[in-house]
Amino acid sequence: MERSKLEQLWQSNLNRDTFTGCDFYSIDDLLTEEHLQIRDSVRTWVKNRVSPIINDCAQESYFPKELLPEMGNLGVFGPHVPTKYGGSDADYLTYGLMMQEIERGDSGIRSTASVQGSLVMHPIHLYGSEEQKQKFLPKLANGTYLGAFGLTEPDHGSNPNGMQTHFTEDGDFIVLNGSKTWISNAPLADIAIVWAKNPEGKVQGVIVERGMEGFTTPEIQNKWSLRASATGELVFNDVRIPKTNILPGVIGLKGPLSCLNSARYGICWGVIGAAMDCFETAKKYALERLQFGKPIASFQLQQKKLSEALTEITKAQLMAWRLGVLMNEGKATPAQISMAKRNNVEIALNVARECRQILGGNGISGDYSIMRHMANLESVITYEGTHDIHLLILGMEITGINAFE
Repeated sequence: MERSKLEQLWQSNLNRDTFTGCDFYSIDDLLTEEHLQIRDSVRTWVKNRVSPIINDCAQESYFPKELLPEMGNLGVFGPHVPTKYGGSDADYLTYGLMMQEIERGDSGIRSTASVQGSLVMHPIHLYGSEEQKQKFLPKLANGTYLGAFGLTEPDHGSNPNGMQTHFTEDGDFIVLNGSKTWISNAPLADIAIVWAKNPEGKVQGVIVERGMEGFTTPEIQNKWSLRASATGELVFNDVRIPKTNILPGVIGLKGPLSCLNSARYGICWGVIGAAMDCFETAKKYALERLQFGKPIASFQLQQKKLSEALTEITKAQLMAWRLGVLMNEGKATPAQISMAKRNNVEIALNVARECRQILGGNGISGDYSIMRHMANLESVITYEGTHDIHLLILGMEITGINAFE
């Protein structure tokens, strides 16, 4: 998409976003003034910069990379990273609220922020050397660099321990071979955090940089979901990487899995934003659409759909808020995060489907956001652990029996 078209959309009032919030249980009262100020600043940015262009970007399968510097300036990339590395040292409630507001705009744009913060900056901050932190984190934080996270492989999704990507040693270098697929940000990424098996068969994280010979990032085409997000592969053919690019602070799957916990937490907040947008769109439509001489909002079945949608959104908000408190206290468990991710994505997808029906035939039109959210959420319910995998994680927590073995 040409920059001139984006500028026209930004200046037009055709897609004006009038969202004011959705807080039936006064959850704002549980937040600090700083939380609310940051949330509102992100909300305003989404209304002015994402909402006017996002339907067109999705229709044209265009990732609006022009937004990356703005997102960096807004502080949504790695807000929990310390200020000395370019972050804002914010708490987990702040991070969640940011993801909520961005995903109200679009799940693909939130995915970009989640990957950058939770899956790229987080492991560098947690497991990287001081040299790696100084070199990469500030550029990732301000949006100068875009990062990707390489764990999923063509033949190994839910079973990361079966990964085939591996490296051998060659003096001061390693030689990396293999591939990763369904990687957000891959086609444009400046760096990728790649999880591969070392010569002893143990998983380690490696920072692969754009321009390294043998490293390519082909884009995945023909998506029906996350169409405004850049998705691709990471392919490694004898890529020589300095050993100084290995993350020194972790060995084993606990490295990538700890990153996924952070990303899943962000998702449980983000999808609330998508559900809110569907609810507000459907409510506005129901109040304006006349049938049989009166607004369809006056009919019982439409009120039922709206009432149930608001109830489910409120339940998701309360779960996300409580999980955020536990995250801040260092008490949240992986199983609790799995429950929130699974529950809230399911709620958001069901809200989108019911709200789509309120719009009737217009519900599938690109003039409204609901069908885009619904298609996006079909990806969100699968990535960062599928819906069923999270169910089994909870089952293991309940019974003590590992269903994966």
